[in-house]
Amino acid sequence: MLNLMHQSHHKNFREQVKKVTYDEICLRCALPAETLSEMIEYGVIEPLFSSNKEEPIYFSSSSLMRVNTAIRLCRDLEVNIAGAALAIELLDEIKLLRKNLNNLQN
Repeated sequence: MLNLMHQSHHKNFREQVKKVTYDEICLRCALPAETLSEMIEYGVIEPLFSSNKEEPIYFSSSSLMRVNTAIRLCRDLEVNIAGAALAIELLDEIKLLRKNLNNLQN
């Protein structure tokens, strides 16, 4: 029973997340497909779960911000995509630590 509730909650969560396709990200970020593929390989963004191989691959709309952050890091700091992915991961960790600290202080 708990497993069914978890699956239902997970499905509802996925339906609530605003989604963008691979092509939309390329278009909105003015990014070549091969560069986006490299960002996916390095973990800058991850596709949302899809059980149907015939459906397009979707990403969370927050992926647009992550890709734009990676683009700026590469351009402004002249780091490669692997370096941008690491920097974004560390920024995520800092946000989480600050949130945890804030929760402990309140």
